[in-house]
Amino acid sequence: MSERTVYITTPIYYVNDRPHIGHCYTTLLGDVTARFHRLMDPTPGSTFFLTGTDEHADKVVTSAAAHGVTPQQWADRNAAEFEKAFAFMNSSHDDFIRTTQDRHKSKVLEYIRALQKRGDIYLGDYTGWFDASQEEYLTETAAKEANYVSPVTGVPLVKKTEKNYFFKLSAYEARLKDHFAKHPGFVQPEARRNEVLGRLNELRDIPISRAITDDPTSQWGIKMPDDPTHRIYVWIDALFNYLSVVDTDARRKYWPASVHFIAKDILWFHAVIWPALLMALHDSDAKYGFVQLPTAVYSHAYWVREGRKMSKSLGNFVSIEVLQAYAARYGLDAVRWYLITQGPQGATDADFSHAKFVEVYNAELANGIGNCASRVSNMIEKYFGGSTPAIGAASTRVHAACADAGGKVATALKSLDTHAVTSLAVAIIREVDAYINDTQPFKLAKTVDQNPAAKDDLGAILANCAEAIRIASVLMSPAMPQKMAQLWQAWSCTPAPGAPLASLCTFAGPHSLKPGQKIAKGDALFMRADPAEAPPA
Repeated sequence: MSERTVYITTPIYYVNDRPHIGHCYTTLLGDVTARFHRLMDPTPGSTFFLTGTDEHADKVVTSAAAHGVTPQQWADRNAAEFEKAFAFMNSSHDDFIRTTQDRHKSKVLEYIRALQKRGDIYLGDYTGWFDASQEEYLTETAAKEANYVSPVTGVPLVKKTEKNYFFKLSAYEARLKDHFAKHPGFVQPEARRNEVLGRLNELRDIPISRAITDDPTSQWGIKMPDDPTHRIYVWIDALFNYLSVVDTDARRKYWPASVHFIAKDILWFHAVIWPALLMALHDSDAKYGFVQLPTAVYSHAYWVREGRKMSKSLGNFVSIEVLQAYAARYGLDAVRWYLITQGPQGATDADFSHAKFVEVYNAELANGIGNCASRVSNMIEKYFGGSTPAIGAASTRVHAACADAGGKVATALKSLDTHAVTSLAVAIIREVDAYINDTQPFKLAKTVDQNPAAKDDLGAILANCAEAIRIASVLMSPAMPQKMAQLWQAWSCTPAPGAPLASLCTFAGPHSLKPGQKIAKGDALFMRADPAEAPPA
């Protein structure tokens, strides 16, 4: 496939309940990464970003019954809630997949048939400890380590024996180990990779179907090919979504996925079972020769709230309504900025704390890019009538802060490190503030009447500052697209369509601020927040 294509996915989310901060964060992580890649390569269609919903879970049936509707009606209702939530978050996904859609179900049947034909799927008996809350079986070892309760929810495990179709996962252990050895970045961060490697021994074949009984929950799902007495296990059905969406003549170019962004609770399925399924599918038929393994699986940690784990019993989830309340007070882009810069992208959980939110908001937005842009535009308005002065000899300070910004972004994206890019933008703004404090252009302006040559120095200082702010705004735009567009409009510097990031971020380059270009003061990007104010309700 083309080396220029980038394919980014989120998990597909269960529709047994409504979206919350965890769903929004993972989708935002994918969104910001996708926006950076579109800046890196603005060729239309070079980046494809997918999210969606997983709808064949048993919980959908039980939740639907509790609300007096059918499983499909319940799935429709909550899938719409996810679409609304992601629209509110300003996600730029290119497609939203639902596993109840025919375009997905038909592909799943096709893939299962191919694996059956190859002999990688067979009928057998399975006995194991079933975690009903997560709809998965645990091995005896894993069940014992968890004291025979769900390691996620604490619900007691149930020992069950049932006839299932199995996938020959054991046949792929050696190949999986070899792939991990040859591709150390396949699972990130490093702590998650080590977690998988610690379990990657003596793999057992896994059940991929459930018997259909009189229980309504057993009847919801995709039936096994040519066997209406079994339905395909929800997790196998779900994993195939990443492939089913792009397995078309127009989209096959995007495979393999560049990164699957997931939370840490679903790591095993994505890091072991999914690649094994892809290996088997690749070998099953020549038409699946394009099915290579994803480049990376990035498994982030969880959000906690005010230092406490989120749980239904505590009633402390950061719901979509909470995020909307924060957006109403501080602006959506401020919420996006906090989530993407303070979120649990690594192996450590992150705290959604009101005090921390206000601290970051004031330091990096109101007193950061907002105040810095306001200071510089006010001085350009006051001393130069709102016309950009000529960029003179580049300041060592601000020029150095912007040096090779495009290259630094490319390096950061290779390691899936959005924090590095946002930190670079914050560092540029801080250097501009420090440069203003060092050069004191407001004092220099007072000497112009006695020393006309000082105006050239004043102009060079302000032009250097404005140019550095422009570059920082480009780097901040994937996280804050609306606010940075507002700044660009005021400064007449909206990036030219098709201009790549490396060019956009070149100091005094082809897309720099030009002499005479109008810079308006505009409205304040961010108003300072009062730390004593109560959290939004």
